[in-house]
Amino acid sequence: MSLVTLLPFIVLIGAMFLMTRSAKKKQQQAADMRNQMQPGSGVRTIGGMYATVKEVSDDTVLLDAGPGVELLFAKNAIGAVLSDDEYNRIVHGVEHDLKSDVVPDDASSLTETDEPAAAADSDEKSVDLGKKDEDKAEESPDAVSAEAKTDDEPKKTDGDSDAK
Repeated sequence: MSLVTLLPFIVLIGAMFLMTRSAKKKQQQAADMRNQMQPGSGVRTIGGMYATVKEVSDDTVLLDAGPGVELLFAKNAIGAVLSDDEYNRIVHGVEHDLKSDVVPDDASSLTETDEPAAAADSDEKSVDLGKKDEDKAEESPDAVSAEAKTDDEPKKTDGDSDAK
């Protein structure tokens, strides 16, 4: 057999190896997450139910889903262990202090200067890019007369053009 014949099989085996490796890595991360659960942690089950961990044993987890509601789940049924902020935001609707997460509108807070950006902008002169009346006076008389001629001619609106 030649190398050309074996190449597709080698590529296929390599791809299968990489896929199984990544799947095993994800399974290991999920198992580590489930093993780090502690009583009081907020969790989301694979069914989408949010609850608080009450007890953790080898294969099962006792969850507190509400006042007087305790549910026994398999550890594998826990989809995610949530942070306290995320759990409170989802379950109780409590938002944490968002002022620390606000991105400034400009980069002035990133510089070392103490001068505010508004004061710096007011010192600069504004630039007017529009055409002024003096510019029209500087135009040649030929340009003005050509402009007047085009205004006198009727405009064609039916789509005809003079081009041949």
